[in-house]
Amino acid sequence: MGAHLTEIIVFTVLFLTVSGMGFVASRWRRPHSLASLDEWGLGGRSFGSWVTWFLIGGDLYTAYTFVAVPALLWGAGAAGFFAMPYTVITYPLVFLVLLRLWSVSHVHGFVTPADFVRARFGSPTLALLIAITGIVATMPYIALQLVGIEAVLKSMGVTGHLPIIIAFAILAAYTYQSGLRAPALIAFVKDALIYVVILTAVVVIPLKLGGWGSIFDAAEAKFAATPAPGDGILLGSGNQLQYVTLALGSALALFLYPHSVTGVLASRNRDVIKRNMSALPAYSLLLGLIALLGYMAIAAGVKPVVTDGRPDNNTIVPQLFDQMFPDWFTGVAYAAVGIGALVPAAIMSIAAANLFTRNIYREFLRPDASDADEARVSKIVSLLVKVGAVLFILFLDTGFSIDLQLVGGVIILQTLPSVGLGLYTRWFHRGGLVAGWAAGMAAGVLMLYSIGNPATGKAHFAGSAFPLGNLGLDTKVTVYAGLLALAVNLLVAVLGTLVARTAGLADGGDLTQPDHYGADEGDPRVRDLDLVG
Repeated sequence: MGAHLTEIIVFTVLFLTVSGMGFVASRWRRPHSLASLDEWGLGGRSFGSWVTWFLIGGDLYTAYTFVAVPALLWGAGAAGFFAMPYTVITYPLVFLVLLRLWSVSHVHGFVTPADFVRARFGSPTLALLIAITGIVATMPYIALQLVGIEAVLKSMGVTGHLPIIIAFAILAAYTYQSGLRAPALIAFVKDALIYVVILTAVVVIPLKLGGWGSIFDAAEAKFAATPAPGDGILLGSGNQLQYVTLALGSALALFLYPHSVTGVLASRNRDVIKRNMSALPAYSLLLGLIALLGYMAIAAGVKPVVTDGRPDNNTIVPQLFDQMFPDWFTGVAYAAVGIGALVPAAIMSIAAANLFTRNIYREFLRPDASDADEARVSKIVSLLVKVGAVLFILFLDTGFSIDLQLVGGVIILQTLPSVGLGLYTRWFHRGGLVAGWAAGMAAGVLMLYSIGNPATGKAHFAGSAFPLGNLGLDTKVTVYAGLLALAVNLLVAVLGTLVARTAGLADGGDLTQPDHYGADEGDPRVRDLDLVG
């Protein structure tokens, strides 16, 4: 640890400074009281363009971006670049979905996507399933943030789980006190550090390694020497369909996550969202540069930290920084990765807590709960969610941390018919949607369970590339399990709806329609919602 003393000091100072900002955030844009989900969980729904830019950017570009994606390129090559097209596809989808969701939520005071489903389809059961799905899908994503911090600590010679538990205890404390204002304020520092570190890295490291040509040559040589058929700096015939379906499925899943919805609902108005969705693709350029750190690590001969006799692939980027930069700048880079994990982890825990409070606690346990009761329960649950994420780290194999995000993506995709399509049509019957959710979830989990990785010795849940050969097809092509599960979901939902309509089963009332809040089609709020059909 003594060899990394400068790095530890710089990292600790920046980490504690940011944590202090988290506690101070409770006084930033201070309302009369934080004792409501609108204030604690959504920042008063008052964030303008700049705050929303940093909040959503900090929300979406996480330790997954800085640790998992480069590690995937280091281990598998070109397949890791799927993150680039998926972030390009995502933002047009946001215009189609989240603008409407913001509008209906603004009028009705919805805090979660399950709130919308409850009102749209008149089904507490369906809303409960959506809430549970959101919470379950968010847990591995929070765990991924811990993996990012743990990778940095290991690279500084700090071992054991106690430091990561302390870091998340601090995160839990300031999130409890300040709510969404904490990550919103911290995101300014996080983004500034990330931009400085990455732009420096993509200039300095290639110069030290002999240029980009040498970097790609080294990567090509490494993959040519491995027996794995799917790696390489170019996609092969067996993984091209996986690449396309993974990019599309990930794009569809990203803004279904509760934390993504939370960041958008905190915006002041629709124009703020439009401006941000137009500007946020700039982050995709940064993502491409970050991904290339995986190839730089190959050219630099970086080796992952070995823990208990096993290499930790998540330490590739921290090890690269340690090898290429002076200690003081490496400390800054480590702090950027660590803080880059804190911001989304805070938002994710708040979003999961809001789902529990609104769609489980208030719906089924205490319907007469006051705003203050809701805020109090959300604060407590946000702590429990972080504890659950720590348990993921303690008891699950996180050799390739990207597996955590991919598992969560398959799960959250099963909410698309109710949330995404529900914003455009009420044709689906609530019974059909429940049946579709159950079928899609079962199919997704079974496919994920069947996916192993012989190279790492992981027998189950080792990614999301499902071999079509498992369906009896004579091919070695793989596809993204999430899209297959979603196809099952939609098929069953359609069939279930047709059966329900034929049987004349009653549907739930739609509380998002104008007559339920005293408006007519000429009301500007209705034009904004565009949900009158």
